[in-house]
Amino acid sequence: MLPSKLELQSFPRRNDAEIAVAAEIADLIHDRNQEGLPTVLGLATGSTPIGVYAELVRRHREQGLDFSAVTTFNLDEFVGLSPQHPASFHAFMDQHLFSKVNLPKDQTHVLAGHLPMEALEEECASFEDRIRQAGGIDFQLLGIGRNGHIGFNEPPSSGDSRTRLVTLDATTHRAYQDGFAAGEMPNYALTMGVATILESRRIVLAALGEVKADIMLALQGTFDDPDLPASFLHRHPNAALVLDAPAGSKLKDPTGSQAGGK
Repeated sequence: MLPSKLELQSFPRRNDAEIAVAAEIADLIHDRNQEGLPTVLGLATGSTPIGVYAELVRRHREQGLDFSAVTTFNLDEFVGLSPQHPASFHAFMDQHLFSKVNLPKDQTHVLAGHLPMEALEEECASFEDRIRQAGGIDFQLLGIGRNGHIGFNEPPSSGDSRTRLVTLDATTHRAYQDGFAAGEMPNYALTMGVATILESRRIVLAALGEVKADIMLALQGTFDDPDLPASFLHRHPNAALVLDAPAGSKLKDPTGSQAGGK
């Protein structure tokens, strides 16, 4: 087990992990709907949550999972892209979730990275206000970058950071470059801060695939380190890591022996 408050859930296959995360989200929505309460979700983009969203869409279509009382806040967005740009996170969310369930558009919140630079500070402050007005985030879904970022909190990022403009580092550029024409990849993004993320009542970080094995090993032994922003999750009282076998293959148990990767 990881030497922290983080719960570790490990699954043999990627699809098993995706279904487990989707099931937790679906159960939360169902239970709060039954109680007549809204659900506030913090959502991620990138390759990690695609399978989670596909399972939520399936549950909506086949089991009647009702998103009408759900409000969402996305972690981040590139600066300089219109919401219609195919590489924007607005477009990603529309493609994979928003357009496929009964989630009212005015209950979705994605940072407006297309605004003029002089308006971005106000947009970030407004985003924080909207989260507070919604009652805070009930469930925050995270992925993790190979450099340890959560959202676009690139290293170094402090544990008290708030929603803000950030400069994307070279690792992130390489991870996203294929989605852009030559020279089009943005250098800046807007992101929820680490402190904003940590205020969520439940956090689940999903790490899937062998490409995440090294950063999972680094995370296991690193605490409250701005150079590994995900390490601040160790302090959260209700957070979990959900891994498939390849992502967890290099983790070690408390005695120092390898815990996975048979």
